[in-house]
Amino acid sequence: MNSENFDVFIPVRTASVRLPKKHLLEINGQPSLKILTERLKKAKKIRKIIVCTTNSKSDDHLIEFLKDENIEFFRGDEKDILQRFLDAAKFFKTDVIIDVEGDKIYTDPYFVDKIVDEMQKSNIDFIIGNDSNKTFNPANHLVHGFIPAGFRTTALERICGLKNTKNNETGYKEFFLLPKLFKTKFLVFKANQNLSKKVRLTIDYESDYILAKKIFKKLGTDFNYEDVLDLFLKNPRLIEITHKSIRQWEKNYRKSITDFSLKNKPS
Repeated sequence: MNSENFDVFIPVRTASVRLPKKHLLEINGQPSLKILTERLKKAKKIRKIIVCTTNSKSDDHLIEFLKDENIEFFRGDEKDILQRFLDAAKFFKTDVIIDVEGDKIYTDPYFVDKIVDEMQKSNIDFIIGNDSNKTFNPANHLVHGFIPAGFRTTALERICGLKNTKNNETGYKEFFLLPKLFKTKFLVFKANQNLSKKVRLTIDYESDYILAKKIFKKLGTDFNYEDVLDLFLKNPRLIEITHKSIRQWEKNYRKSITDFSLKNKPS
């Protein structure tokens, strides 16, 4: 029997510039973060669901919410998400982190369990959803809207010892894909190519929030990835809601992406 502890970590901070306090915005009467945590409870192979937020006073209100909802949490570094994760992993004795970003409210519990399965049966350090086996595509918001990432605490600890930056909010998962560092794998998800290029499944902009309210109104909160794909195919106009945000996100991502340089490059 595998004795490793697999926990979901949800990085959250409320001081978002593009959509402030987005994790507490209500969708059909429920805060989006509560919807996410309730959906994740349907995953069968994880031990804990932990919201990893910051020590900033701006997140004090979030802590009150988490306490009221009996959601486990950890407070750590505001800008250094990787260090925040490592500190939380040590505190909770987590061996493998399933990383579900707080704005990824469509994350399918099926893929959470799938990530656990993949890491249990192999010695990989990092796995993430992708649209191919070759090159990582962070801009595919359909795949990453459904599939989280998984990584071992041992790999995270190595990165924290090597990285130069203490600000890695944007693109931090790509550290695990640097050459010669870790054994990695892509969990390839092939959907309708037109949908993959045009759909945003996250909450980062006002248009994302508008789309989310429409999707959850149609599907409720207990749905899977097939239900969402079917909804888009039957209601193609939904795609138009976030169309302009896709290019805006790509521009901001590349502009803000973290420094991937290392103190001692691996040989």
